[in-house]
Amino acid sequence: MGKNKQIKIGIALILLSGLAFAVMLLIPFLDLESKTKVIGSTSAFIAMEVLFYAGGFLVGKELFVKYKSYLNPKNWFKKKQLKDTGEMDDLP
Repeated sequence: MGKNKQIKIGIALILLSGLAFAVMLLIPFLDLESKTKVIGSTSAFIAMEVLFYAGGFLVGKELFVKYKSYLNPKNWFKKKQLKDTGEMDDLP
């Protein structure tokens, strides 16, 4: 498998993990028994983690760390603030 195709598959898996996260958040609002909700939420959580880290394995460490920092809500406004102050060049 080519490196470029491997990276595309890895990114697709990372994006699919976001879909599993959305499903996990929606399950409690469905009209299901409590036991089914717990099993479904747990299964979606496990699928989310497996897809995310499998995608990370395929894209490689550097790209995985980069995407992981983009997905971290702590960093969403931090980079904008650093860009405004001119300290953006100091980030790795």
